This record gives sequence, structure tokens and C-alpha cells, in this order.
Amino acid sequence: MKRVWESIQRGYLRVIEPVADFLVRRRVSPNTITTVGTVCTVSAGVIFATGHISLGGWVLGLTALFDVLDGTVARRTGRSTTFGAFYDSTLDRVADGAVLAGLAVFYATSPAHKSVPLLVVTLAGIIGTFLVSYTRARADSLGIDAKVGVMQRPERVTLLSAPQAFFGLALHGWVLATIVVVLAATAWLTAVQRILFVHRATSGAPGPGAGQDSAPSAPAPPLPPEAGPPGVAASHALLR
Repeated sequence: MKRVWESIQRGYLRVIEPVADFLVRRRVSPNTITTVGTVCTVSAGVIFATGHISLGGWVLGLTALFDVLDGTVARRTGRSTTFGAFYDSTLDRVADGAVLAGLAVFYATSPAHKSVPLLVVTLAGIIGTFLVSYTRARADSLGIDAKVGVMQRPERVTLLSAPQAFFGLALHGWVLATIVVVLAATAWLTAVQRILFVHRATSGAPGPGAGQDSAPSAPAPPLPPEAGPPGVAASHALLR
């Protein structure tokens, strides 16, 4: 899958080269490109929800160009920023959720393809997809690069766009159903792979505060001669 995505990405780069040059000359903000790409991806999710699976696949495949364009323009214009990376990652989650939510709505409402089992699988895929991104983000916060697993975002976008674009609801929708099942299963598998990767990377590592010499606690000061258990002094005051 990685080699397939790399070949697709090289093809994308050749196709978008003139577009990237135009955007660089126009000094278009990379964040603007990210926003437009997200809006287009959300529209692909809406198209999926209405049952136009093939059209949604083509739209999603074309809007995947924005994932490459924003980074390319940012590097060429020297406008790569920490906020830009954060903004891009955040909108990626919006886009992923919108596409899978569209498929969930399709399986919940389609007269011909309504399926509770596939609706449940799609919802599981949404959770698994967000777990994939969360586990990497949490690992990054610990200083660990957990970019591992069988189904990362480029592969996920390819799986959600190319088969749908070419096959749509072929074989009575079984092609799409297979893709949804594979996507959900590999998303959870990737999340587990990242959890295990972080576990191996941190095995034997001291936890917060571990290894620090703890100073002996100072002995509690002695109670005054007339002091007793809590509340006794107050009781004596009331009796006086």
C-alpha cells in the first residue's frame, strides 16, 4: 500500500506542479488552501450521504490534491508555521469525520442499501480513524514519532476515493461494503500498532518523578501540651 501511495503521490506532484506555481506567484496562503480543501472534502461526504458514491469518490480524489498543495506552497513561500501545521491537522480530522459520516448516513437512509451492520462498522471506522490520529498526537507530545501502522491517512484517503470513483455501488454495493470493513479493521489495527509501538518505546522508561531523590519529610511538630484530638480544644472553649 505504501508503494502504491508513493506512486500516486508522485503522479499528483507532476499534475499539481503548474497549479502550485500559480498559487505561489499569487501568494495564496497555505491556510486558505487547507480550508478550501476541507470544504471540498466535506462536500464529498455529503455526496456519499446522498448515495452518489462514484461521484463522491471522484470529488474526494480530486480534493486530495489540496493535501499536497498546501504543504508545497507553504514550503516554497517560506510560510510554514506551527499554527499552520496545527490548523492542517485539525481540519484533516474534520474531513475524515465528514467522509465517514456521509457513508454512515448512506447506510442508515439508503432504500436499497440500508444496513444496520454496515452502519455499525462505519461508526467503528470513525472511532478507529480518530484513534489513529490521537495515538500519534499523544505520542508526539511524549517525544515519540509513532508514524507506524498499515493504514495512515494517505492510504485511507486513497482507499476511500479510488475504488468508489471507479466502481461506485458495483456488485450490489459489495465493493463499497468491503472497503468500509477493510477501512474500519485496519484503522483499529493501526491504532493498536501505535499503542504497542509506544509501549515498546517507553518500556523501562522512568515515569514522571521517577528516579528523583525524595527528601525525607520533616517530622510533624509536637502538639501543644493541652491540645488533644481535633475538636477537643473547641469543645473546651465552649464549656468555659
